Amino acid sequence: MSRVSLSVSGHCRAYPRIILLILSVFVASSLGAKPFERSAPEQQGMSSVQLQRLSQLASKYVGEGRVPGMVNLVMRNGEIVHFEAVGNRGVDDNTPMRRDDLFRIYSMTKPITSVAAMQLYEKGKFQLSDPVTKFIPELQSLNVLNEDGTLSPVEREMTMHQLLMHTAGFSYGFHPYRDPVDKLYVAADLVTATDLESFVSKLAELPLRSQPGEIYHYSVAVDVTGLVVERLSGLPLDEYIDTNILKPLQMNDTFFEVPPTKRDRFVQNHFINPETGSLINADYAPAPYGYREGVALSDYFNVSLISGGAGLVSTALDYARFAEMLRRGGTLDGARILGPKSIAFMTKNHLSEPSMHAAWEQIPTPDIGRPGFGFGLGFGVVTDATAIGILGSDGEYNWGGAAGTIFWVDPTEELVVVSLIQLMQSPWPLRADVKVAVYQALTETYEK
Repeated sequence: MSRVSLSVSGHCRAYPRIILLILSVFVASSLGAKPFERSAPEQQGMSSVQLQRLSQLASKYVGEGRVPGMVNLVMRNGEIVHFEAVGNRGVDDNTPMRRDDLFRIYSMTKPITSVAAMQLYEKGKFQLSDPVTKFIPELQSLNVLNEDGTLSPVEREMTMHQLLMHTAGFSYGFHPYRDPVDKLYVAADLVTATDLESFVSKLAELPLRSQPGEIYHYSVAVDVTGLVVERLSGLPLDEYIDTNILKPLQMNDTFFEVPPTKRDRFVQNHFINPETGSLINADYAPAPYGYREGVALSDYFNVSLISGGAGLVSTALDYARFAEMLRRGGTLDGARILGPKSIAFMTKNHLSEPSMHAAWEQIPTPDIGRPGFGFGLGFGVVTDATAIGILGSDGEYNWGGAAGTIFWVDPTEELVVVSLIQLMQSPWPLRADVKVAVYQALTETYEK
């Protein structure tokens, strides 16, 4: 097992100025972005000894064969207190995991696309009350599939607000065996669309799962939002995001397509073999566990479909720059990405009680609708940490990806955390375990 760690030990604290200077130079030179300051955990109200439990947790998951490797990054008050890579890049790759390795972040793309949309909102390009058909007229003739199998026309037009909060009526196609709309999604082969225009053209032929505004249902809505961004900005989605978010934030390792010069840092993705319980390289796993040939999202070296919902590849440090921008109210290192009022608006719960209740027990986002957990515009939101039953704070916002990645921002405790693995349909409680390991390391709380 390999480990590269930047956790600051008690020995390091004896020489704080020298050590922190060395670490700052190392982070800047090796990871290529403008560096965050480096702090001993004790300087930020955390315990370096207690943070070792996060290291032990990562080692345990790797040692037990649950994941080949992982990267964990913890920041408090805008400074890195823990940054560690554990294990290897994959079951077929014994290369030690590095802190700057590239991960498929899948649905952690959604907050970035949502921010892109809200930038255009701030510029007056749309109102949240605007019908989506104002920008995508292809969706004008949608119907809703009823429980009895009949179709009914939409009773009201879906709005941009509903699109951003997953209440527009779309689905994802995850459960074709129990959901008739998902069955139609799979039959339509949405995932083989080569670009956003063809994706939406296919989508326009399918029924909605519910009337717009009725319930929360995790869906392709953010991919539709990506097309709205394209049409309102006049730029391809990847170009818009690169120009207006990634470059200003110096997120130099975040891409829709992995450059040839960085492919050696691209980590393997995995499934669990249901027969043996062992990990399988997703590139070679048999159907239905592996990638389908011809699916755009499975090829990160020759990308045609720019998915605003799931298409990005990133590193822990890069995504931390995005998260830290959010924590600081929309700005980082002099770059203004979004206004603080917009950030606050996006990270509040926007779901009504009926909508939240209807969403309860939905998979793959079972948190939505549970007591204490809601959804904003692109973010899951903790409304009552005690009701959830995991250490945390009211007002925390977060999201994860299908391969087990997760990030969260805790404005109360001034925390930013990014945890990255590559395992589809993980059965492990890793996200909850990481949360406990981070919060138990606090020695000072800012909660009043």
